[in-house]
Amino acid sequence: MALSTGQLQLIEQRVTNDGPSTAIAYLLWLFLWFVSGHRFYLGRPASAILQILSYFILVGFIWVLIDAFLIPDMLRKKRAEMRQGLMVEMMAMNGAEPALA
Repeated sequence: MALSTGQLQLIEQRVTNDGPSTAIAYLLWLFLWFVSGHRFYLGRPASAILQILSYFILVGFIWVLIDAFLIPDMLRKKRAEMRQGLMVEMMAMNGAEPALA
């Protein structure tokens, strides 16, 4: 059983309202780069800790520049995870078995 258009629109609205903000991610990157604030915000604590540890050997400063280009993909993945979770939740409310992607 597939979700209706209305249900899919509701999911997209929730992802838009509750999902991570591009502006906040870049502000955290700009001002809290030394504690990898943007990575914690985007749900990537393991790579954030590795990034912080790598600053001690000066390799991590390269990550700061690379992350400027990686943030859009991290945002896309975080929103996709939210979308998938909401779809499973919505299908469970409908009594349908969720399809594994």
